[in-house]
Amino acid sequence: MKTERDSGKKFFKRSRKKNCIFCVEKGPIDYKDINRLGRFLSERGKIVPKRVTSVCAKHQRELSIAIKRAREIGLLPYSLD
Repeated sequence: MKTERDSGKKFFKRSRKKNCIFCVEKGPIDYKDINRLGRFLSERGKIVPKRVTSVCAKHQRELSIAIKRAREIGLLPYSLD
């Protein structure tokens, strides 16, 4: 029993290497810098994953700690309504 196959052409998506913003700038991640941290929050106030923000694993961990610290102090809201 034969199954239908596509025309055999495969399209490969070329992925370019994404550079981490924090590795390029070489600056520390500060929990008091609300404008910078706000870029890594979704519309609902959740932390955006690193595959979307193109941040390396090391800085993603530091970023999540800084966001959580800013939330505890009251600089960032837990949820955006």
